[in-house]
Amino acid sequence: MSKGNGKTEATKLDLERELPAAEAGEETTAASASAPASADGDGSELEKLKAERDVLLDRLARQQAEFDNARKRTAREQVEFRDYAAADVIKGLLPALDSFERALKARSDASDFRGGVELIYRQLQDALQKAGVQPIAAVGEPFDPRVHEAIEMVDTAEVPDQHVLDELQRGYKYKDRLLRPAMVRVARNGGK
Repeated sequence: MSKGNGKTEATKLDLERELPAAEAGEETTAASASAPASADGDGSELEKLKAERDVLLDRLARQQAEFDNARKRTAREQVEFRDYAAADVIKGLLPALDSFERALKARSDASDFRGGVELIYRQLQDALQKAGVQPIAAVGEPFDPRVHEAIEMVDTAEVPDQHVLDELQRGYKYKDRLLRPAMVRVARNGGK
């Protein structure tokens, strides 16, 4: 025997002497019994946590897929809505286009031609009005920089100061939104 083994065996014998034989046997049995039990408990708990994690990851993946599908569906519906809204406006303009075609085919005098053009103009106005487009009042109105674009200031006493004298191009609103300001001449008369 070597010296190293002797010390180890001597230490082991000293420990056995300190503990009564019954306690030493019970402790060893309890330790060995609790070790596999805790390993099995840890293992089943670990398996439960893994299963719960897998369920949550699966649920997350499904919800992300549902969200992506809902986002794509919403974008597609918005495009379809715009297309159908534009189709309604275009459908309202078709009668005016038909009237233009009939006017171009007809051979008639100037008064009939003018009457046809006026009819087409009214049809276009009606179609735009049904779509929610309204002309902006200009001539005789006080100048409003929110809806009027001043092209020229004219010295005159015919119209009150800072009022629209003449409309060069009509302005339009779509519901409450400005589509195009009215291009106008504004009177300047020094407050007379």
